[in-house]
Amino acid sequence: MTLRIRAAAPGDAPLVVDLIRALAQYEKLAHEAIATPAQLDAALFGTPPKAHALIAEIDGEGIGFALYFFNFSTFLGKAGLYLEDLFVKPHVRGVGAGKALLAELARIAVANDCGRMEWSVLDWNTPSIEFYKALGARPMSDWTTYRLTGDALTRLAQTPSMRR
Repeated sequence: MTLRIRAAAPGDAPLVVDLIRALAQYEKLAHEAIATPAQLDAALFGTPPKAHALIAEIDGEGIGFALYFFNFSTFLGKAGLYLEDLFVKPHVRGVGAGKALLAELARIAVANDCGRMEWSVLDWNTPSIEFYKALGARPMSDWTTYRLTGDALTRLAQTPSMRR
């Protein structure tokens, strides 16, 4: 059994969507996973790309992924790497794919002079929380994530602009 981590390449969008849907099923959020291969292809391989992905393979089979993008910390004055999603298929958990994906992301962050690497985890996902803590990650319990989507996002975007 050979584990390999590689950057997603054109043609991988259907695999990434399948893995996203498997993640959404695991997180009990399947109704929210509406991304299409065409959307992922444009986001990952458009000019400029909006996001990046890594694929974990065992003997050539895609068994996991990490989707990430770069953000910016005003306090640090440096870019950061934000891990949007990480998933490894349940039947191959424990072989090191999750740690290998995170290690590759850490190498990417260091190579890009990022000041930090961050992600979110659902508060009920105890196995993942324990895994992240074992790697040295710490929860940012003093922060609350907010989100605007759908009609609320559209309404706010319709607020008259003050730009000149």
